[in-house]
Amino acid sequence: MGRIVVISTGGTIASRWQGSGFAADAHGQEVMATAAVPEGVTVEVVDLFSVNSPRLTTDHQLTLVRTVHEVLADPGVDGVVVTHGTDTLEESAFLVDLYHHDPRPVVFTGAQLPLDAEDGDGPRNLHDALLTADRTRDLGVLVAFDGKVHAARGTVKTHTLDADAFADPSGARIADIGFGKVSVLRRPARPAPLPLPGMPESRPRVDMVMHHADGDPVLLEAAVAAGAQGVVLVATGAGNATPEVVSAVAEATARGVLVALTTRVHAGPVSQIYTHGGAVDLVAAGALPTGTLRAGQARIAVLAAVLATADPAERVRVLRHALGESVAAPARV
Repeated sequence: MGRIVVISTGGTIASRWQGSGFAADAHGQEVMATAAVPEGVTVEVVDLFSVNSPRLTTDHQLTLVRTVHEVLADPGVDGVVVTHGTDTLEESAFLVDLYHHDPRPVVFTGAQLPLDAEDGDGPRNLHDALLTADRTRDLGVLVAFDGKVHAARGTVKTHTLDADAFADPSGARIADIGFGKVSVLRRPARPAPLPLPGMPESRPRVDMVMHHADGDPVLLEAAVAAGAQGVVLVATGAGNATPEVVSAVAEATARGVLVALTTRVHAGPVSQIYTHGGAVDLVAAGALPTGTLRAGQARIAVLAAVLATADPAERVRVLRHALGESVAAPARV
C-alpha cells in the first residue's frame, strides 16, 4: 500500500469565490476531499500555506523545498504530491527538482478551475498526481496535468485557461495517465542534485528584463542599481539584443552580477549565431545561455546559484550545473 504525502500550498485548486474574483483559501484536507484516491494508496496532508501562486516569495519556495526533504526523510513515505497554483508552478517545481536526490517522486499538480466548480479539473489532476507518485520512481520532480506527466525541467504553463495547460515546448512529455496506469515514455536527463541551501537572512534579488524593438539597457541597469545579484535577459530570437545591451551586460558581469540569457520565443535553444548585439556578443560579455529553459526557470537557476555561494566564479559554476550543461538535450517532440 502506497503512502503518499500531499503538501498543500494554495492556488486555483484551493480557490473559492471572494466576491470579486477567486483566491486561495481552502485547506489541504478540503482539496483532498474532492479527489478519488487510487486503490491501495493512503494519503496524509501537510498544510504548508494557502496563497495565490503569483504571491509566492523565495521564502515560500525554500520552505517548500525543505518540507519536501523533511517528508522524504521518513522511509515509510512512498511519494509526495504538491498542490500548487499554476502561475508559478513551473518555478517551484524546477527549484525542488534542482535539490531532489531521492528515487521517490515529487509530483506537482493544480487546477485551471476553482475548488467548487462543477466541471473542475482539480479532482482528476489530484487523482492522477497521486497515481503518479505511487507508481513511478527515478524520474525526478514531475508535473501531472490533464492526463499527462512532464519533467519539471523545461515544463512551462503554455495556456492561460485551457485544461491542457503545461508542456515542455522543446521536449516530449514523460508519461501518459489513463485506465489506472502511468505509461512512462522516456526518462529525463538531470544533473546531480545541488546541496540543500540555507535560508537567507534577506531575500536575494534576481530580476528579469525583456528585450524588444526600441529596447535599451535602462531596465537592466536599473536592476543592477537596485542590488540584483542576478539578471535574466529575455532576448529576441535565438538570444539577441543590441550593442548597448551587450555593454550593460559586460558592466554587470564585471561587477559580479550573474546574467543568464534566454529568449522570448516559445521553443528552441538559445544559440550563438548573430553578432552586432546578438548572442555571440552577449555570451562574450559574460551572459550564460540557458539552452531551452525559459525565463521563469532560468531565473530559478540563477537564484539557486546565488543561494549556493557568495563567490562570483563559483556562482558561475553552479549556474552552469543548474542549467544542465553536463546532461543531454531534451528529447524532441
